[in-house]
Parts: sequence; C-alpha cells; structure tokens
Amino acid sequence: MTSHSDPRALGSFLKARRAQLNPRECGLSKPDSTARRVAGLRREEVAALAAISVDYYTRLEQGRVRASAPVLATLARALRLDEDQQRYLYELAGRSDDRPRRRRPVQRVRPAMRRLLAQLPQAPALVLGRRLDILAWNTAATALYTDFAAVPAARRNYLRLMFLDPAIRAMHREWEHDARDAVAALRMEAAADTDDPDLATLVGELTIRDTDFRTWWAEHRVNSATYGTKHYRHPLVGDLTLDCDTWAASDGSGQRLMVLTAEADSPSHDALRILASWTAQPAQDAARDTTVQ
Repeated sequence: MTSHSDPRALGSFLKARRAQLNPRECGLSKPDSTARRVAGLRREEVAALAAISVDYYTRLEQGRVRASAPVLATLARALRLDEDQQRYLYELAGRSDDRPRRRRPVQRVRPAMRRLLAQLPQAPALVLGRRLDILAWNTAATALYTDFAAVPAARRNYLRLMFLDPAIRAMHREWEHDARDAVAALRMEAAADTDDPDLATLVGELTIRDTDFRTWWAEHRVNSATYGTKHYRHPLVGDLTLDCDTWAASDGSGQRLMVLTAEADSPSHDALRILASWTAQPAQDAARDTTVQ
C-alpha cells in the first residue's frame, strides 16, 4: 500500500533541492559568463542529469504528473539526495512502499552455457544477463578484454566497463559506434522491466558520470544488437576486426551468449590464437558462475 502523494509539495521540494546544487559539482560543463537566472541547477540541467525530457520534469515540478519509481531513483541520484531526503522524496510522491529496494533473483549461468564457454578456447565469449551484467566468460575473453574476476561482481557490467574503464574504452577503435549500440540495447531491455531498481541505479550512475551516456540515453534509440563487427586495438597484439554475434537463451532467463570470431587465416584470427596461447588455463577455470543479482 502506497502513501498519499502530494504533487505540489513534491514540486516545491524538487525546486528547492536543485537551487542548492552547484552545476560544476554535478559534472555539468562550466557555466557561461552571463548571470544565471536561477540559483543552482536549471530545469533542463536536472532533466539532462536524470535522462528525462524537460517537459516531463517541468510537469513534475508543477504537480501535473506522477513520477514512477525508476524516475524517482534517477532524480534522487541527479539531485544528490541523502538517505533521509530520498525517503522524503518517495513519501511526497506517494511511493513509500514501492521504493525500489526489491532485489531480483540471483542470475546463475545455465550449465550448458558454461560448457559452451569452455569449449570455445580461441573465440572470446561472454554470458550477459539482465542489464548487460557479465555473468560468465572464457579465458579468451579475459585475454581480449580484462581479468573479469578482478572486477567486483556488483560492478561487472558490460556497459559500465565500456564507459568507465579507461583501458576497455581505449580498446574500441570505433568506441562511439559500439557504445551507442550498447546503450540502445540496454534501452530496449529497460522497456521490458521498467521497475528494476538495479537498472535505475546503473542508468543513474552512468548519467552522472558520462556526458555521452546522458545524451544517448535521452535519445531513446533501441537496438537488439544481435550481430555486427567490432574493431579493437589490443595493447599486445594490435588491431583486430571481429564479428560479434549474440544468441538469446531459450529458457526465458534473459541471458545471452556473445561470441567474437575472426575469419580463418586472417591477421585477427592469428592474433586471437596468440592471445589464447598466452592465457591457456584448465577447462574448469575457463568459465565462471557468478552471483550477480
């Protein structure tokens, strides 16, 4: 049962909070030299940080629309609310009971998927779960990208690494193209689970920390991204051009197998063989199960 909402009070709180924030501290570009007409953040700046339209945010402040739980989560992060302020925000919105704290079931990789990973010694392969979380990988993927085992499970996310890990970002010779496709894939997934609190947290973090993500997420572009070509520049073996194919599991888990391959006898194929030979490990260590939520 949710509490009674107070749209006017919610709008007043949003206006008061944005007036308290410094644009520079929120990761926005340096304000121009002209005098700002409002203290703190403008409406359009809050909307950009929360990856929602200016019109929608304006209606929120005017009490003409009720915010969903995911929107409240992104607003709480955009406005840098502490725990008490977040609780107050949800109370005003009449959503105190559906505040996004519910945890999804643990994502576990199917045994057949783990066996398949282990049987792909030279083709980098990942199992992606909800929100593009990286659930499992083979040694070839470790050789190509990074030691995923060294990344905390809660932060082992394909999109987060692509935007926030400098080494992985630099590997992509066509980073903007690949990153935009990944954002579009996450956008498509978000439509299927609009109340996922972990998705709201991921989007909120990337919205605050990366201007490109903030812009592309607001475009609402969608793409299933089931196949394509990726161009990498690896620090050890140089340039690679790899075909990327993704297959969805048939069990309804939402898990996908992403495999990167190269044309036989091509320089990229030779480079993958070299990487595989340098990182060869026993089959039982080649694929890992995780406990990502």
